[in-house]
Amino acid sequence: MKVIDKIRALVEDQNKVVFSFEYFPPKTEDGVDNLFERMDRMVAHNPSFCDITWGAGGSTADLTLDIANKMQNIICVETMMHLTCTNMPVEKIDHALGTIKSNGIQNVLALRGDPPHGQDKFVQVQGGFACALDLVQHIRRKYGDYFGITVAGYPEAHPDAIGSDGVASSEAYQKDLEYLKRKVDAGADLIITQLFYDTDIFLKFVNDCRQVGIKCPIVPGIMPINNYKGFLRMTGFCKTKIPAEITAALEPIKDSEEAVKSYGIHLGTEMCKKILAHGIKTLHLYTLNMEKSALAILVNLGLIEESKISRSLPWRRPTNVFRVKEDVRPIFWANRPKSYITRTLGWEQYPHGRWGDSHNPSYGALSDHQFMRPRSRDKKLQEEWVTPLKSIEDIQEKFKQFCLGKLRSSPWSELDGLQPETKIINEQLEKINLKGFLTINSQPAVNGERSDSPSVGWGGPGGYVYQKAYLEFFCSGDKLNALVEKSRAFTYLTYIAVNKEGSFISNVGLGDVNAVTWGVFPAKEIIQPTVVDPNSFMVWKDEAFEIWSRSWANLYPEDDPSKKLLEEVQSSYYLVSLVDNDYINGDIFAAFADL
Repeated sequence: MKVIDKIRALVEDQNKVVFSFEYFPPKTEDGVDNLFERMDRMVAHNPSFCDITWGAGGSTADLTLDIANKMQNIICVETMMHLTCTNMPVEKIDHALGTIKSNGIQNVLALRGDPPHGQDKFVQVQGGFACALDLVQHIRRKYGDYFGITVAGYPEAHPDAIGSDGVASSEAYQKDLEYLKRKVDAGADLIITQLFYDTDIFLKFVNDCRQVGIKCPIVPGIMPINNYKGFLRMTGFCKTKIPAEITAALEPIKDSEEAVKSYGIHLGTEMCKKILAHGIKTLHLYTLNMEKSALAILVNLGLIEESKISRSLPWRRPTNVFRVKEDVRPIFWANRPKSYITRTLGWEQYPHGRWGDSHNPSYGALSDHQFMRPRSRDKKLQEEWVTPLKSIEDIQEKFKQFCLGKLRSSPWSELDGLQPETKIINEQLEKINLKGFLTINSQPAVNGERSDSPSVGWGGPGGYVYQKAYLEFFCSGDKLNALVEKSRAFTYLTYIAVNKEGSFISNVGLGDVNAVTWGVFPAKEIIQPTVVDPNSFMVWKDEAFEIWSRSWANLYPEDDPSKKLLEEVQSSYYLVSLVDNDYINGDIFAAFADL
């Protein structure tokens, strides 16, 4: 979706304040891993979009394209990619635009770009463009209305127009405004400003833009001060005016990073309050790849609550233009949403409203990609799960500790720790894990809980949500037989069980799709975002069993007895999906009593 359309829908139609975050490509692999983890946490607060910068002189082109793709399709946030003219002949520009278009990205921030490293002035590359205006014109001419185009605005004039005294002349400032209008007239539909610290200068700039006929939204770029030296370096590079009161406030605390950061949060909050008080409903935060200051400002403004995350669906809604209508998924990948996305990238249609014919979707084959983890998560698994395992009881203990929140990682989860709803049933989960039913996915029964409930809510306020109790676990063949026999007395239980080799036991047909989560909202049809689909379960089982070896056993040395024990469990146990269809009076855990 185009960012301009989101802003119009949220600000103009619903009168909401919207915010967004900017990031830059890190220099190391660990830095990229850390950025995605930080981004994942920040995106949970529902920014209207996030953007990723294009390195000076096009130095990070490939990395920027890769990060933008993952932001849009794995992190699932509306993504805007910067694109500059520096060192970019038109063929490279079209390659970048074609790449993001094929990845379902619709938003570009068109810039001239800074001079290449080691040069003082921008030089037009042969076969390239001289300025952002050329780039905007090219995008509109070649790609029509597909892309939403954003351009930069400079409240104090472009740095090239600012004189040695730190101020642009009236003539230079006016010329810069007229050039900005030409960019908008050429097809740009949104302006994001350069950083500033004098709010009055920004407000004057907005008024001046309106006076010359610029009507599109103008989004203020806010850069929280995180450390003193970085602040001086950035404001010096951008030739940004620093009000005397800010200099006076920073001087006595400049050597205390915590004090500077605290002041930066206070200053950022006050700047935003003044901007919002003048009727501007958009804020763009230059994060410098850090989260605390940006989130603290939003908390101070009352725009987010760090402890309360609202969800439009039980899983993060995709932003890729090709799958924005998707609203139904099998529950099996609930804790591995990124894996699900990578295995369904090739689908021509995504389920909307109902799961539909479960024979149609063709899942992508398992690859190394599904088992790749950020290094920090790999380290956490090593710390928490790679301990000597002498018996099945030691394995049960690991699953129990995770269900109680004593471990933050799990080989079967891409998420950090337990989901809030798991804590409702974690003591019951503890008991069945100690009995040898090793749980990897679960949800409690819910009968008409308010949709803004912090533990089970989704879809926003005003609705009611429902769900059937669900358990997914590994167990031995003997325990499965005992559970199947006992479940005959619980007619509302349905189960699917399969081992690594594909031996299948179930009391439902392969085509029997079971909705296990649904919601009722004003003026909407019933939404059923989560299902149990037996055909998809048979696809998921290969991944679930493979995790035993590739994400756990392989963390041990080759001849370690613990590795052998895990491989024995992998080869002999069953994976079981169990649904309690009586979401009003049922008790899924009663089936495990006396087993």
